[in-house]
Amino acid sequence: MRKTILGLMSTVSALVLLFSYHTSTNSQAATTTSSATAIAPSVPATSSGTATSSRSTTSAGTTAAPNSADASTTAATRGSSGTYTGDAVSTRWGTVQVQITVADGTIIGAQAVQYPTANGKDQQINAYAVPTLNREVTAAQSGSIDAVSGATVTSDGYIQSLQSAIDQANL
Repeated sequence: MRKTILGLMSTVSALVLLFSYHTSTNSQAATTTSSATAIAPSVPATSSGTATSSRSTTSAGTTAAPNSADASTTAATRGSSGTYTGDAVSTRWGTVQVQITVADGTIIGAQAVQYPTANGKDQQINAYAVPTLNREVTAAQSGSIDAVSGATVTSDGYIQSLQSAIDQANL
């Protein structure tokens, strides 16, 4: 009887320890998620809670800005061009920094100017991760890109630096 109780208590203790173990210590994921949410354009809500647009459609089917201030802001955003370098983000495995090239408000290129290359494993992982992330930026035209499986830390740093560059470009 004592052996049965001792075995049962040992099993319960082991299960409690197993279920209380935290598998992830990466607190940057929560920061990245909140940063990605901040880039979504905000549309004012009406009193009924549904989102509305302040633009109107003309009889020709084109969209017209409600006032000239909005039109000039839109034109300035669409017309921005240049090269913008994001903040250098320190990650667990090294620094990641992204540079984007913008033409007429469109991201035409992205490249990581700094990323971890300290050892063979870093070089192997980032040899496929960095080009994949670069392609995703030009396809998505925003900082809302997916992380590369197997390169989560580099991807998180890349996305943070990318968002910084996008903010500088006012996109």
